[in-house]
Amino acid sequence: MTRRARFVLFLVAAAAVALLFVAAFVRLPPFGGDFHPYGDRAVRAAFAHRTANAVAAVNFDQRALDTLGEETILFSAVLGAVVLLRQIAGERRRPPRRARVSGAIRRLGVAMLPVALLTGLYVVAHGQITPGGGFQGGVVVATALHLLYVAADYGALERVRPLSLYEIGDATGEAAYVVTGVATVLAGSAFLANVLPWGTFGTLTSAGTVVVLNAAVGMEVACGVVVLLATFLDQAVEIEEPSHAPASGGTPDGSGGDAG
Repeated sequence: MTRRARFVLFLVAAAAVALLFVAAFVRLPPFGGDFHPYGDRAVRAAFAHRTANAVAAVNFDQRALDTLGEETILFSAVLGAVVLLRQIAGERRRPPRRARVSGAIRRLGVAMLPVALLTGLYVVAHGQITPGGGFQGGVVVATALHLLYVAADYGALERVRPLSLYEIGDATGEAAYVVTGVATVLAGSAFLANVLPWGTFGTLTSAGTVVVLNAAVGMEVACGVVVLLATFLDQAVEIEEPSHAPASGGTPDGSGGDAG
């Protein structure tokens, strides 16, 4: 395809998208009013399925297929980073250096780690009844583990971060979402329809499949973010380019020594 043809194709596509945007905007309700047709329907649907958190109902019930796409975007991004930043021929991995950390930072980091970890798990577990959910809680859980990097060094983080398990967790979270959707079809309903018992409003067992899908996303996000950060940190802390490796049997020259 020539450059001119690509430009004409872009103009046609851009004009089509612009027309769709204009058609959508002219039908929006006035700003600042009390008429919110989508919000009203979403809240009614959330209450009908006994989901106290209307946002969770939108994400994992009313638009569960969209959330599968969002989860898959993160999964694909992690997979792409792992492939692109993998150790290649000529690069060598060296053990991370021990870092000197002040006592105050060490004590604060160690004290905050279980608090942050518990907070993240709480946010995931209560996603269907309180603000938060699998996306937010998963990020908090992954971040909590990295407090060890701040409070100690990279070696300490690696000891509590068996990367292969998190890679399995990342894939399991993604697969669990799809398997749940297939199970709803086998149960005689639509893909990702809310077919489980809705339970008692405002409890941990309420909201039917929202609980399952929210947990799957929490696992995928937590494990995926850990793998993603490990990919970048390994490149920055442990993996040396060929030009930095010793010529024969010696030790690295120690450039960038505070990273680990």
